[in-house]
Amino acid sequence: MTRDRAEHHVIFSSAILLLLFAGHALFVASIARANPGPDAAAGSATFRTKCAMCHGQDGGGSEVGKSMSVPDLRSPVVQKLPDAQLEQIISEGKGGNASV
Repeated sequence: MTRDRAEHHVIFSSAILLLLFAGHALFVASIARANPGPDAAAGSATFRTKCAMCHGQDGGGSEVGKSMSVPDLRSPVVQKLPDAQLEQIISEGKGGNASV
């Protein structure tokens, strides 16, 4: 009977440790998402100064951008593009339009 009780304690303790670890990991992940850090602030500033003139403050396109047929950055088509392709478009431009 003592052995069964010891096994029960080991299983129970392992389950508690696993829950604590998972909870801690989720907590840290939520903090990271809530505080995007300096890179996000710098990216936001770059967007406002170099992109918003055509793409609009919210990415939906300004009057100037719409006259040039720039894409709505909020659209599912743009949102589904791979990061590498977005990086290339941002760096090199697309369709003869200059980018950053």
